Amino acid sequence: MKPLIPYLTCATLARTADEGVGIAVVLLAQQRTHSAGIAAAVLAAWMAPHVVAAPAAGALAARVRRPAVFYRGALAGFAVAVGALTLCVGQAPLGVVLGVAVAGGACGPAVTGGLSSVLAELTGEDERARAYGLDAATYNVAGLGGPALVTLVAALAGAGVAGTVLAAAAGAAAVCFPRGVRAIPGERAPKSSGLRALWRIRPLRAVTAGTTLAFVGVGGLTLTAVQLEESRGYPGAGGVLLTVFAGGALAGALAVARRPPRAAPPRIAAYSLLGTGAALAGAAVVEPFAGCAALFAVAGFFDGPLLTATLRIRADHAPAGVRTQVFTLGAGFKITAAATGAALTGVVAGSGPATVLLGIAALQGAAAEVVRRA
Repeated sequence: MKPLIPYLTCATLARTADEGVGIAVVLLAQQRTHSAGIAAAVLAAWMAPHVVAAPAAGALAARVRRPAVFYRGALAGFAVAVGALTLCVGQAPLGVVLGVAVAGGACGPAVTGGLSSVLAELTGEDERARAYGLDAATYNVAGLGGPALVTLVAALAGAGVAGTVLAAAAGAAAVCFPRGVRAIPGERAPKSSGLRALWRIRPLRAVTAGTTLAFVGVGGLTLTAVQLEESRGYPGAGGVLLTVFAGGALAGALAVARRPPRAAPPRIAAYSLLGTGAALAGAAVVEPFAGCAALFAVAGFFDGPLLTATLRIRADHAPAGVRTQVFTLGAGFKITAAATGAALTGVVAGSGPATVLLGIAALQGAAAEVVRRA
């Protein structure tokens, strides 16, 4: 357990900063420029490299002789970019701001999938299930804590201070990165090898295809949750639904970490997707707010084991030479799918939030079938 403490500290700090950046940028843009267009442009510049840079980042992390130096450097660069972005938004020419955002976003794959890939080097086979359950929990803690931290600090001291706090958290993550992570002999694969492994190795292909499809639906959940409550007479309550979903996911991840299921990870992934889909379908048809919120919490609870199983499958089946690439590519595909889903949700929003939520639920069921059959 001792080697995991610095890793979990590092991952929680880094991912909290990553989750909070989007809200900080929006608040800064509103405060300094009063322009939603500038906020959207900066956010797009920050997110795009998460997808585009994933293969290169994974390949580079796999090829360096001293991985700890690489990850500390990536996290330090991430921290500097967040700090610079905090200073630049609304103060510097837009081209400079976008350049800083692109540079910071290029460090994103190291913060998400890249960090998760090093757990396999810090743990043995017998403790891997618990380790990835705890790693999944860091994503959920960050998903809850990052936005909440920014909102609270911005309300008390301003958006600029909130951005500075996020930069400090990312810097602290660089300091906390665990020692003992070493290069694996033979880990010199070309950039394309991670894609080849994702396609040729059945468990990797199945979980990547399934979770990518699922995230097309998950990407539209934010807008749909807000619209669902507005349609039922609870304007602004969409934030509550998303919060209980994230809280349920944290509870699910911690439950798996405490008592790992005996079932194989692919089966856990499939059942988790089915559970999430069934709960969201129920939330689409249940009228009382309390019942709807409870079902969102149940849906989130199943999402916790899904992430744990996904991380475990990547760690167990990715060849050592391309493990980091597999993690970063998998995260990149999910981000791309979520962005696509958000755009599609805007197109079909006119059909009503309950109908859209049923569609999101159906995608989770289809994803479960993909995991089972791919």
